[in-house]
Amino acid sequence: MIDNVKRRTLVRFAALACTGIVLASCGKKEEPKQAETAPASAPAAAAKGEPLKVGYIYVGPVADAGWTFAHDLGRKAVEADLGDKVKTTFVEKVPEGADAERVIRDLAEQGNKLIFATSFGYMEPMLKVAKQYPDVKFEHATGYKTAPNMSIYDSRTYEGAYLAGVVAGKMTKSNKLGVVASFPIPEVIRNINAFTLGAQSVNPNVSTRAVWVSNWFDPPKERDAALSMINQGVDVLIQNTDSPATLQVAEEKGVYAFGWDSDMSKFGPKAHLASAVINWAPYYKKSVQSVIDGTWKSGETWWGVKEGAIDLVNLNAALPDDVKKLVADRKADLAAGKGVFNGPLVDQSGKEVLPAGKSAEDAFLKEMKFYVKGVEGSLPK
Repeated sequence: MIDNVKRRTLVRFAALACTGIVLASCGKKEEPKQAETAPASAPAAAAKGEPLKVGYIYVGPVADAGWTFAHDLGRKAVEADLGDKVKTTFVEKVPEGADAERVIRDLAEQGNKLIFATSFGYMEPMLKVAKQYPDVKFEHATGYKTAPNMSIYDSRTYEGAYLAGVVAGKMTKSNKLGVVASFPIPEVIRNINAFTLGAQSVNPNVSTRAVWVSNWFDPPKERDAALSMINQGVDVLIQNTDSPATLQVAEEKGVYAFGWDSDMSKFGPKAHLASAVINWAPYYKKSVQSVIDGTWKSGETWWGVKEGAIDLVNLNAALPDDVKKLVADRKADLAAGKGVFNGPLVDQSGKEVLPAGKSAEDAFLKEMKFYVKGVEGSLPK
């Protein structure tokens, strides 16, 4: 069991102190800092005609079927695309903290000139090591601190949640949707809200509820959370956790569910409506190639459908044609730059949080701490 899989948003450091089915408290997210930029020189290995050595550090096992699995698919895509120009390695199941600093430093000592750390809790250890190895390029997923030789990157998972919501709104019979949620932080709240907005866009009668399991990877808790909502009449489920437990329960109980982070259809082929996936390959290829070319610069990247980083895949063949067309149309809108959170937008109490004619900016999204209208229950304090 992986108790320390806590990452992917800039408040997760605060979330490390939270325990139980519903979190008692979570700290306030720090304001993202302006990314620094610095020109990069060509790595020594490239100058010698040797392959660029690239290291990855994972918080979970590569076989988790979720977050880590998706990152490792991206790593494999880099190898397939760049061939003998690159040599990659990874270390899995690395706890956040002192162990992470040791592993990151060891990857640098082994000659890796580009190192990716894929969990929020790796941010501070990576910053420390980055200062000690100025000739190595470091990349941190989901963080908010940069350095001249350290960048940050993330994916707009809420876009996949929105597309899933469109399907859920069409397929529910009870008009009750459920989310197996990890921590009440902006990333997860965004996903719950986006899922609800997608469903409401095609079915204004839907409502959503969430059960919080206080972990990213805990199959027994995920299973219990899904069962509790099914017992309340929920007939379509989605998750913001890493195991396929939610989909497996849906398969057993004859309701619908979605895969998350990667294609989970094999875990519940009848229940599976689609999977909201993250494709890290485009970003990893771009970053690795920039180091090879000597054009790498420190910065901040947040990619979604438009850049090919987020998608809704493997739609159930039994879905009506009009639902499939809706998904294609909404996906095209996202690819064209249309946002998910557009005014007028009201919160759970009916208070306007975004006026008509306005689309949410990234700063608004990164500080989201409210439920939209249609989400039942209260956010854990």
